[in-house]
Amino acid sequence: MPGRMNRDQIHAFLDSRPGWAILTTLSADGLPHTVPLGYYRLGDEIVMGVRDGTAKVANIERDSRASVLLESGSTMSDIRGVMLQGHARVHRAPDEVLHYAREGARARGVPEAELPTEARAGAVYIRVTPERAISWDYGAGGD
Repeated sequence: MPGRMNRDQIHAFLDSRPGWAILTTLSADGLPHTVPLGYYRLGDEIVMGVRDGTAKVANIERDSRASVLLESGSTMSDIRGVMLQGHARVHRAPDEVLHYAREGARARGVPEAELPTEARAGAVYIRVTPERAISWDYGAGGD
């Protein structure tokens, strides 16, 4: 059995940017729609910048339920992952887009003097607020 991560360990794992975040939303017919996206963590939330008008944006605006999955490792001894389940919201107001763009740049280590000063045309941000976090860490051993 894999070990579980506590909140601080989950945050550290997410901040280590182990790969793409896999976002799953629900399409109009109820089937899952799953895509890889770049992300950053803001508090307990996951933020992802995307183009407006995409299926994932339409899905969230119709049904806010979403999950985000991140996993790393290649063998049973080092696989770790987190699945966050909750609700997503699309932010498209220019001041919100600029805010999230600046926060994302900060998360990547961009110096303050080089942060974006204008919202990028056509960009929106998806913010996922988790209600549940499920984690696994095969390197930690079982309970």
